[in-house]
Amino acid sequence: MIRKHKKFNRPKKAFDSARIASENIIVEKYGLKNKREIWKAKAKLDIMRKTAKRLVDTSDDIQEQFLAKLRGNGFNVKNIVDVLALTEEDILKRRLQTIILNKKLATTPKGARQLIIHGHISVNERKVDIPSYIVDVGEEEKIKLLLTKKTKIVKPKLEVVEMGVEENGE
Repeated sequence: MIRKHKKFNRPKKAFDSARIASENIIVEKYGLKNKREIWKAKAKLDIMRKTAKRLVDTSDDIQEQFLAKLRGNGFNVKNIVDVLALTEEDILKRRLQTIILNKKLATTPKGARQLIIHGHISVNERKVDIPSYIVDVGEEEKIKLLLTKKTKIVKPKLEVVEMGVEENGE
């Protein structure tokens, strides 16, 4: 069996109050499940930065391919220096959960997460149930809310009661 490796690194100092406070703000702002999602975003950012540092000495064609890929993912980068200036919040802004909230398909970040997990969102005509899905620029306008009909609405029958009028001469 192949062992799955972690996709994040835990902070070196477990009880750093400044880090915990800033992470709590980010968790609340983006409606994350736990802080592990922040750590995963940091790990992705580290991979991007290492790649950018490795590509500094290469030709402009290879650098442009890398930058075009990042631009396709929705990151605003013009050169390698801009890649090094990205933050984990830039990655969190490209998540499906955040984009649904920005498109006003949900009113709260937690509500957006629930819509995704319950399978009510489709991206590019495919149902996506992963809140951390990174949405490409081309896929942004193809995000739709799936309306499923699970219950049949039955209208109550109204009984017609006729009221009789007495003919007593009154």
